[in-house]
Amino acid sequence: MGVNRRRFIMFVAGAVAGTLATPIPFKLADDSSIWTQNWPWIPRLQYGGIAHVPMISKLGAPAPVNVTTAGGRPCAVTGNAKNPLSQGGMGALAPAEVQLRYGPARIKGPLKKAGDSFSPLSWEEAEALLLEKMKAAKGKVAAVCGDETGTAAEVLSGLVAGVGSSAFCLMPGESHVAARAWNRLMQGKGQPGYDLENADCVLAIGADLFESFGTPVRNAKALAASRPAGADSKTTWIYAGPVRTRTAAVCDQYIPVAPGAGAAFALGLAAQLIQMGAAAEAQGFEAFRALVTSAYAPAKIKDATGVAPEAFAALAKTLASAKRPLVVAGSVMGRGGAAADVVAGLCLNLLLGNLGKPGGLRAIPEIAPVVTGGLTRSQMLKADLVDFLMQVDAGKLPAPEVLLVHEANPAYALPEPETLGKALAKVPFKVSFSPFMDETAAMCDLILPNTLSLERFEDLITPYGSSFASYTMAAPVAAPACDAKSTADVVLGLAKTLGVDLGFATFEDVLAARVAALAESGGFMSDTVMPWQAIADGSAPEGGDLAEGLGTGTPWVSVAQAEQGGLTFPVQVLEKALPGTPDAAFPFSLVPLALENVGSAKVATPPSNLTTIRDDELKASSLCLAMCGQTAAKAGVAGGDLVKVASARGEIMALVDIDEAVMPGAVAAPLGLGHTAFDVYSRGKGANVCKVLTVSAEPVTGLPVWDSSKVKIAKS
Repeated sequence: MGVNRRRFIMFVAGAVAGTLATPIPFKLADDSSIWTQNWPWIPRLQYGGIAHVPMISKLGAPAPVNVTTAGGRPCAVTGNAKNPLSQGGMGALAPAEVQLRYGPARIKGPLKKAGDSFSPLSWEEAEALLLEKMKAAKGKVAAVCGDETGTAAEVLSGLVAGVGSSAFCLMPGESHVAARAWNRLMQGKGQPGYDLENADCVLAIGADLFESFGTPVRNAKALAASRPAGADSKTTWIYAGPVRTRTAAVCDQYIPVAPGAGAAFALGLAAQLIQMGAAAEAQGFEAFRALVTSAYAPAKIKDATGVAPEAFAALAKTLASAKRPLVVAGSVMGRGGAAADVVAGLCLNLLLGNLGKPGGLRAIPEIAPVVTGGLTRSQMLKADLVDFLMQVDAGKLPAPEVLLVHEANPAYALPEPETLGKALAKVPFKVSFSPFMDETAAMCDLILPNTLSLERFEDLITPYGSSFASYTMAAPVAAPACDAKSTADVVLGLAKTLGVDLGFATFEDVLAARVAALAESGGFMSDTVMPWQAIADGSAPEGGDLAEGLGTGTPWVSVAQAEQGGLTFPVQVLEKALPGTPDAAFPFSLVPLALENVGSAKVATPPSNLTTIRDDELKASSLCLAMCGQTAAKAGVAGGDLVKVASARGEIMALVDIDEAVMPGAVAAPLGLGHTAFDVYSRGKGANVCKVLTVSAEPVTGLPVWDSSKVKIAKS
């Protein structure tokens, strides 16, 4: 599978050009006016040959898709059936990428802060200004990246390291918590992955599989495949958590678990399994057994978890009787969770004996960097952005002189935005590479707009939760619709002028080197065999034309696993997994829900998605706060009341929505609303739930946690 740069370019460019040559007349549907109304930025009718070109969407959870073009112009997004990460499906945000090319929030060219507004400047002027500031910073540079799955993050981390800084942070995500749990606390190797496709019983504890966990499209496809039409279901799906989420709604069983009690619930289940004879060979098992059977016996934690002992017994029996049981633990909101929650879930998998087996927990090896000085994924995940900014705010760390922000909106999406916003404000020169005027871009001194995914070379490397290593790549579908540049190319040019050798002149060169390295590393193209089939069979095909396959949207995959040595049960982390004592001042637990159709941590609700938001999520531009009747009575409020939701760090206004799908003592609200930037279609709708998320230190690890913040509710 040898690949050189010339062959790489030939196949990638040829795949795109070939599809564009189809001589079929095309006309956009006349009924587009029904949903576009009179929005002036919507593309006009386009005539020409139809083509379906591979692309990677990264507006929400990253996923491979296809773009339908007419006469060479993108006009629609569809699923990519060739890729195991999507299998013809796509997320709720991906279809909007074509429309957002022309959206009013899109930044049309480089901008420089001038007082309270921005003034345009040329790319030459903008890059010269950035170079000047980077030289003056003398290595006091930091970067925030919101895309851990792309090689662009590797390029940016290489620049930061090249100027002598270690301040490179990814935006918080589930993979951060998993890395703490598996790599640091349990001494595991590789990235934990979950073989949903081969499991016959899946228990999700907190993890909202079909909205915010890992690869939601792939997860949903696994659910669909397990329920063939006209036949019995192949897999039992169970969800445990404080809210009957969209994931819980389609599972076979829902088990209400009190907010903040996910780890305790998992450990109670472990105690029940051990009582039934389960064991594991990992270090520390005897101490683990002693802990869970004494402190987490189901009868002892009934009040803390809200789960009766007989429910633990029934669930343990279900898991023990399954041939290929699997447990997936995480945060409902997909970030900000405690490491103990994930550790407890991983320990359950060890007790079930599924590590490395089909339908079980798998350890996915890392794909090595190709950029000189670029960080590995595991190295990137060691830094914690929230902890870094809190230390800057407290004066324990100096603020960087220059901050580079790529594919991220920390001013909006982080907890305690006022506190962390003060840390961001301490940075003298802030640079945003956002394609949209988001909250972070609005507070920056320089904006160098990035191209959208369909306008640049893009790649996708083994997203968290996947049970196999994979690499997907896409070439530009169309030229930028405005004066934007690929951030990776801008950074490579900046590195060269600073004298930092990253090993490449263009991002295209970087990806060619990536493909060449993968061609020599084993693995196969998933055009004939899906990776879970190879896992189930215990063998995999060899070879395949890597460059040609990638050019048509087929990914490279590998089902190899990272060898383990010295796995351990970290008892010290689990000793304090019970929820804390109730706080009389803040008696309710807030459960933030990450709903992809509403938006993501880096993009607001696209105009075409507004009609997908229900009245019990957003009503008359007011955020809806869901709670059961018992909780409403305790708070002294009723359905439809306007209330103030306050935490120790902030407050928001909301309308009460009575919903018995929420456990007593918990209140739930969707993330992704309450924007102060972007455009008129998303700005000012609802409230930003992040304003009331409070950061606490996890016992033992001391790491920041904010997915189960305490709030009080008062009628306005």
